[in-house]
Amino acid sequence: MGCICGARGRENPHLSRLGEILDKHRNDAGFLIPVLQEAQDAYGYLSEDVLEAISTEMSVPLSQIYGVTTFYSQFRLHPHGREIIKVCHGTACYVSGAEGITKGIAEELGIKVGETTKDRLFTLESVACLGCCSLAPVMMINKETYGRLTSDIARGVIKKYE
Repeated sequence: MGCICGARGRENPHLSRLGEILDKHRNDAGFLIPVLQEAQDAYGYLSEDVLEAISTEMSVPLSQIYGVTTFYSQFRLHPHGREIIKVCHGTACYVSGAEGITKGIAEELGIKVGETTKDRLFTLESVACLGCCSLAPVMMINKETYGRLTSDIARGVIKKYE
C-alpha cells in the first residue's frame, strides 16, 4: 500500500498504523467491522480522518461506515477517558438512586453523561444494565464493580482513580 491520504489528499503520517490494518484485511469479505475494531484499538477511537481513509482506501461509502459505527455501541467517534465510568440505570438501580449518583459524579468531574474530562482521565456513561441488581445502585469503572452506592460513596471511589 502507498500512503494513506486524508480528506484533502495530503499524506497523513498519523494514519500509518491504519495502512497496516487495511493491508491485512484488503481481500477479506466482511472486512469493515474487523477494520473498524482494529482501528479503534490502535487509535482509541474512530476519528473523522480514520473513517475517511477507510472509506477511500476500501471503496466503502462514508455514509455506510457511519451507519455501522453509530449502530454498534462498541464504536467510539470521540476520544474517551482512561477510566470509563458506567452508571447502571436499569430498573433496580434507577429506583435505588442511579440518577442522583450520576448527577453527583457529573458534578464531581465537571462533565455530562457521554462526555470525557478535558484531561481524558474519565468518561461518564449511563448504561441500561450491569447485571448486578442485588447490589443496586451500581457503577463500574473499567472492569471494577462498585455497589450499594450513594452519591458521596461514588464520588469517593472516583477520587481514588485521580
